Amino acid sequence: MPIYKPSELRQFLNELGISPKKVLSQNFLIDGNIIRKIVEAADVQPGDVVLEIGPGPGSLSEALLEKGAHVVAVELDDTLAQALKRLDTDDHRLHVYCEDIMQFPIVETLEKLLPAGKKAKVIANLPYHLTTPILAFLIPLNGLFSSLTVMVQDEVARRFTALPSTPEYSSFTVFLNFFTKPRYSFTVSKRCFFPEPSVQSAVVSLELKPPPQIADPDNFFKMTRTAFSQRRKMMRASLRELYAPEAVMAALEAIGKDPQSRPETLSLEEWLRLFEVLSR
Repeated sequence: MPIYKPSELRQFLNELGISPKKVLSQNFLIDGNIIRKIVEAADVQPGDVVLEIGPGPGSLSEALLEKGAHVVAVELDDTLAQALKRLDTDDHRLHVYCEDIMQFPIVETLEKLLPAGKKAKVIANLPYHLTTPILAFLIPLNGLFSSLTVMVQDEVARRFTALPSTPEYSSFTVFLNFFTKPRYSFTVSKRCFFPEPSVQSAVVSLELKPPPQIADPDNFFKMTRTAFSQRRKMMRASLRELYAPEAVMAALEAIGKDPQSRPETLSLEEWLRLFEVLSR
């Protein structure tokens, strides 16, 4: 029985004797059209292996299984995790784990299910307060995943997909562009959830790609984070703790940028060239 309709969801939760937990950011989808759009945005095909994070009552899990996918559902709430098992198929394509995704043995679990040469997909309605840590954890596993389709706060979605020289552009935007091709898919009204959150949401599609080959990615991201931590300052000042101001200005000129540039004006390619020059 689909449980994305409000009356059916309330009845389901009442039968389990639970209510949505604010501490786990539990806001459950109650719009079947949004569920279909998420499946379409992720381009789920029969035989795909999908890691679903935070499936909750399982309305999206059910849609994925109907598409013929193998679903690895990682749910922190023990009651909901146990209830998900009701959705298992005759050929046992649902695998439920009651665990914290940040502690879950993702690689070992998925490699047992993935055919040789095939990658998994991630679909998640991410807890708003854990969005960045979870993505920072998953995205570097680009050898394991082909794409991530995630529901996040609309404000965060626009930051993820921002262009240079816009207020939303950030060091995490640079990180995402390093590993993925981010795309803003669609907005999700807060009326599509129970309970209703205080903000609008959006679905972002992150298609993973081979990252640029650079000698020291950790120091590259340290440079971008440091620069954006004082984004209103010129980079000669915001990067002072890492490089001499004169070196930063000379490097900016060397890549064809104004030596008075601020961090949000540089594209990923320009950041990479700047790092190369400063690392010489």
